[in-house]
Amino acid sequence: MLDIRRLYTLRTVVARGSIAAAAQSLDLTAGAVSQQLAALRREMGVDLLRPDGRTVALTEAGRVLVEHADRIFGAVQEAENAVAAVRDTVGPTATLAALPSTIARIVTPALTSLASQHPQLTVTCLVTDQAQLRELPLGTVDVVLGQRYHHLPDAPPRDVDTYPLLDDPLLIVTAADRAGEQPVSLRELATHRLVMPPPTTDCGQAILQACRQAGFAPSTPYVTTDIAAQLTLARAGLATALIPRTAIDPTTAGIHTSPIEDHPIRRSLFAATRHTNTPNPTITAVVTALRTAAQHGHTTCLPAD
Repeated sequence: MLDIRRLYTLRTVVARGSIAAAAQSLDLTAGAVSQQLAALRREMGVDLLRPDGRTVALTEAGRVLVEHADRIFGAVQEAENAVAAVRDTVGPTATLAALPSTIARIVTPALTSLASQHPQLTVTCLVTDQAQLRELPLGTVDVVLGQRYHHLPDAPPRDVDTYPLLDDPLLIVTAADRAGEQPVSLRELATHRLVMPPPTTDCGQAILQACRQAGFAPSTPYVTTDIAAQLTLARAGLATALIPRTAIDPTTAGIHTSPIEDHPIRRSLFAATRHTNTPNPTITAVVTALRTAAQHGHTTCLPAD
């Protein structure tokens, strides 16, 4: 009979792209991972992986095995959910991965609500600029609070369910003493020095694309994903920032925010979970708390138009 732990190791190596990355994810040594893969190969009697540059790739037999592994672990998840549904109680633990820009206005209120309504539940929150949906099938996280900018195709991974939270426009942020009262055309920023995320990020790509559509290439002497740093530079009058509305504390002093009059830049925030046929009460509670916090935050945040 297949050893399910070895099967999970193979699945993790494929998802991470290398034995070293899988070992880090599994909190094992690379040697321990290699030993498990070797034992699985002997068990199956056929090579499952082959070298592919600095990474590894599946052989045809490996691909077939991983396809079955996906179904096996999906069945395990369904079994766990079915038992949880019978109990009809929120469990003791859950793991949430969320973007830094969502912590203050969505995640913190959601976790506060969960602590009040379900004091037995401990939520581990992983704050990352890249809240990867691929972590869901691996079971390393239960819920992802992710984003999709409107210039990107909407193509969630297979076996992942998404729940819309909020449509979140980017606002133009300047020093309070340098701002006018009217909405700002994006074209006006052609003469501004901008602080923005790297062009390799979804937000950076969205800003660059919008600027190109407005007919100019932005001047970007400051490049950082740190929103606190972006706000500091804007407050000092050194740069103009384009920041998602939910990432800005409306009580922040010394800044002025304006909606973009033309070429709006928006991101959609969503919660994502592994697809299952039987809802898990714990995961449902986390998603519900996020949706409630997002709806409340939308009614209290900075104006967008």
